[in-house]
Amino acid sequence: MNMTVPNILTLLRLLAAPGVALMFLYFSRPAADWFALILFILAAITDWFDGYLARAWKQESKLGAMLDPIADKVMVVIALLVIVGYSSMSPWLVLPATFILFREVFVSGLREFLGDTAGTLKVTPLAKWKTTLQMVALAVLFAQGVFEHYLGISVIGMDPEIFQDVLSGNVEDLHGLRWKHTGMIWAGTLGIALLWVAAFLTLITGFDYFRKAVPYLKD
Repeated sequence: MNMTVPNILTLLRLLAAPGVALMFLYFSRPAADWFALILFILAAITDWFDGYLARAWKQESKLGAMLDPIADKVMVVIALLVIVGYSSMSPWLVLPATFILFREVFVSGLREFLGDTAGTLKVTPLAKWKTTLQMVALAVLFAQGVFEHYLGISVIGMDPEIFQDVLSGNVEDLHGLRWKHTGMIWAGTLGIALLWVAAFLTLITGFDYFRKAVPYLKD
């Protein structure tokens, strides 16, 4: 194994993925949301850097080619599990998460079955955009959790009618409730919208891989 800088970055991204879930086990919220968001963003950035450095320094390797897609999938899957688990199983999150998980398992199974001919299912540009969009959507949804819990802390013990009056501007906003509420709504809406687009691209690329694999599945 050739442990070049690109391969080390990929390995760190792979190890960071379970760290996102561990943040919610060892820290209370919203600190856990902050730590998970920062760790996820840093890990996602390495996804661009490792590929760029590998090409620029001519350090592309079989190890990197093997680890890179695994690290991406592990990051997305674990982040999805955490976000869906803390969302009270919202169908707006469960459905796209289900499509994404189904596709990842299905394509991985195809590649394993094809063995030496798995090169037929090379990563396409659309699949790379799909992965990028997934990571952006998940980062935004982690940010939504940050806004949500700061808002929750600010309204502890507050009468619901006063909260509504603050949002409507009838009462002075002394605790920044409006910007926290606005951030929560916008981050949640944008994150879910991006996740649905990512799920749509996920299904398209999954069908494309299946179409390419069909000739090798015939007896």
